[in-house]
Amino acid sequence: MKRKCHIDDNVRALGEIFRQAGHELYLVGGAVRDWLLGLENDDWDFTTDALPEEVMALFPRRCIPTGIGHGTVTVRFRGRSYEVTTFRSEGSYSDGRHPDSVTFVRSLESDLERRDFTINAFAANTSDGIIIDLHNGMRDLKDHVVRAIGDPEERFREDALRMLRACRFASRLDFTLDEATEAAATKLSGNIRLISAERIREELFKLLMGRNPVRGLELMRRTGLLAHVLPELMDCYGVEQVGRHHEDVYHHCLTTLEMARRHSYPLIVRVAALLHDVAKPRCLKVETDGTTSFHGHDRLGGEMVDAIMRRLKSSNEERELASLLVREHMFNYTDEWSDGAVRRFIRRVGAQNIEPLIQLRIADAQAMDPSCRLDGLWAFEERMKGEIGRKVPLSVKDLAVDGNDLMALGIPRGPMLGKVLSAILEAVLDDEGLNSPEVLSDLALRKWKELS
Repeated sequence: MKRKCHIDDNVRALGEIFRQAGHELYLVGGAVRDWLLGLENDDWDFTTDALPEEVMALFPRRCIPTGIGHGTVTVRFRGRSYEVTTFRSEGSYSDGRHPDSVTFVRSLESDLERRDFTINAFAANTSDGIIIDLHNGMRDLKDHVVRAIGDPEERFREDALRMLRACRFASRLDFTLDEATEAAATKLSGNIRLISAERIREELFKLLMGRNPVRGLELMRRTGLLAHVLPELMDCYGVEQVGRHHEDVYHHCLTTLEMARRHSYPLIVRVAALLHDVAKPRCLKVETDGTTSFHGHDRLGGEMVDAIMRRLKSSNEERELASLLVREHMFNYTDEWSDGAVRRFIRRVGAQNIEPLIQLRIADAQAMDPSCRLDGLWAFEERMKGEIGRKVPLSVKDLAVDGNDLMALGIPRGPMLGKVLSAILEAVLDDEGLNSPEVLSDLALRKWKELS
């Protein structure tokens, strides 16, 4: 009995427009795969025997030539956007990234042959939903296997990113790679250097958000991809730790990532979890008693993560947060901290970064001991939230006086003005009761004399 994919009324109506014009329209790829697996997927792609100009003629005012050189147009239909690509075959990939030529064909079979993995080569007819599976993808779904279509070496030479995509699908679906596919990736892993940083980052970040990111990363390590994509993490492999740690640095980082996944923490927390100890190999010191120490690995780690995120062409926001989390993850709170110390910590890390920093610390602690007590962390978080909630002064802009007020007192514009503002802020952090115009004016004059 043939399997059928659910086709909603909008997609059925879209397909009917193609059929009335004498063309075919199929839902393809991940949308069909995820429907078979019972997973949500809002990314629907379609393929058709209609040429791009024929598709545009069907939707003259609702069609955007988003990738017309490769046969792809975007159709706006009933308030949604659908990518529609003409059946095609591809020429050689001389750069290991893009086909040298694209030939439009009238055969669905030829179109499906050019795809990467069997589990991505499904097509479903938009009229009746019948699923076409020409490459035994359903068998591989049942066996939880990612398998390249045809010759895996040929597939990976065509587009080297497919090797990383294989690891990403293993993570997202919690699948394994079949033996030949993994062997081909191992042989050709160096070709990943042909791929742009942006495409690598996109696949890597999707891998980290998968169902089993540790499996995906371990596949990257075994195939050699990790040494090219994250050599700093690969350097952690086999670097032993003693004391509370029961794993080497590399496996501890993976376990920390797994704890972050179990808590459903957001992407950048997972990035920081994976890389939080990345500087330990460079900071390793063997003490006289045989124990190991890694003094300063948090500070250096923040710098290394900043460089890694720049290399991956991450956004400034992502880069700054990931590097801050790694730089600050070794804080050592006790209930003896004064209110001023708590406020200085908030000021240093930023009120908006308290939650992700606590999340990273939880994942790190539980990676060392899943049954560890977290009372101290909860207490610290509550104290910080309490200070933030009371809107206590935490920065110069929160002071009851500003630069203009101090200049009116005779304090000159320039570096001295900044020094005085910083000095009175330090006093207010210890005693918020000082934050009034009169008190701060007197204090500013005293600090000016002291600093002059």
